[in-house]
Amino acid sequence: MYDNIEEALGRSEGDYTEIRLEKEFRDTVKYEKEDLINLDSSVESGGIVRTLVSGGWGIATFNSTEELGDKVDQATQVARTASSYLSEPVELADTPVEEESIQPELERDFRKIPLEEKRKLLESYNELILNFDKRIKSTKALYSDSYRELTYANTEGTRIRQSVPDVVLSLVSVAKSDDGSPQVAHDSVGEATGFELVTGREDMATGVARRALELLDAEPVRGGEYTVLLNPKLAGVFIHEAFGHLCEADHFYKNDRLQEIMEIGKQFGPEDLNVVDKGYIPGRRGNTTFDDEGVLRQKTYLIKDGRLNNFLHSRETAAKMGGKPTGNARAVSYRHEPIVRMTNTYIEGGVESFEDLLSSIDKGIYAQDAYGGQTQLEQFTFSAGRGRLIEDGELGPVLKDVVLTGNIFETLGNIVGIGDDLEIIGSGGGCGKDGQFPLPVTTGSPHIRIKNLTVGGR
Repeated sequence: MYDNIEEALGRSEGDYTEIRLEKEFRDTVKYEKEDLINLDSSVESGGIVRTLVSGGWGIATFNSTEELGDKVDQATQVARTASSYLSEPVELADTPVEEESIQPELERDFRKIPLEEKRKLLESYNELILNFDKRIKSTKALYSDSYRELTYANTEGTRIRQSVPDVVLSLVSVAKSDDGSPQVAHDSVGEATGFELVTGREDMATGVARRALELLDAEPVRGGEYTVLLNPKLAGVFIHEAFGHLCEADHFYKNDRLQEIMEIGKQFGPEDLNVVDKGYIPGRRGNTTFDDEGVLRQKTYLIKDGRLNNFLHSRETAAKMGGKPTGNARAVSYRHEPIVRMTNTYIEGGVESFEDLLSSIDKGIYAQDAYGGQTQLEQFTFSAGRGRLIEDGELGPVLKDVVLTGNIFETLGNIVGIGDDLEIIGSGGGCGKDGQFPLPVTTGSPHIRIKNLTVGGR
């Protein structure tokens, strides 16, 4: 295989050519209520060639390395055609030549665990939820693992081999009373680790069931403007979705509105607010030492001391904006070209304890976990998994239908407390952008207190 790569790169007539190969081993188990919906084990191999000719990209994908030479020729022909239609030729920022081979160490290698053992484990969690209470009417339970062997090479001399494990457990409980609407609770874990991540998760299963039942008896939140305390799960998803995507340079430079608002150095929050995209954290989902352009991943401060500090870049966007590549070019698989994506995005910890953040709130909402949401440029809407009323600095009854809305820049400016309890959280979901989904990412935050936040409800 590696001889084929060298031979194919050697025959390239492009100004720049790169080859990315991928081999993925995957197991999946899925239950819905009592039914086993999916039990699957698969292996998939493929690759992609990208060639740059006179500022135009040409791309070709394939499933056999025996086609490599022909695919390089094909990508070159496409690039030549594309270059004749360009209004702005593509350039690539310079990066060091890299040569590395990186393999993870797994405590319990899931590739050695029989598929039947994985099925039995998931079945046990699913049954725990179903049998927890007669008001539990439905469940969804998913286990998946994958092991991706990645090879990257380009005509500049970079040669990288790295492997990425991924294990996910996701549990959903749906509860319904005789006279009420159904209530949903969910939880998931996902890491770049071994099978040990998903064993001993009985408390996770019963917790999902218990929270769905709590929501049956919960009162809907009363709509209004509140001081809101976000837990780390919700705050992490919030900063990723509402702000992190705005810092992806390929999104930024195409949007005139963002260019008016987001000036480097502009104050967006309190001086103790720091937002980070840390390219590589061992054991976290989707983490590799190098991105899909062979660039070493970096720690990038998006906000530092409350001010906009940097954007996330690929080689192409760095050249276009006069920046430096940050190692954020990522592709969900070999079928796609790399685009600018986040990695491990989080709010750094502050100095306040949870008790101090809570005690200063006369009347507010404690919003926990993320159930869903959407963003439109600077506007956002997020649904919390559940909430608690806060009165006189104390947690009160459980609330449902907690929906947070606002403008991200105003909301960042209204942060009035940052906890000392940072959590980096690997969930079982993924990030979507430009048709590439689900890309494994990690989010995180401490507890965050925000004043004057609009909460939808009755």
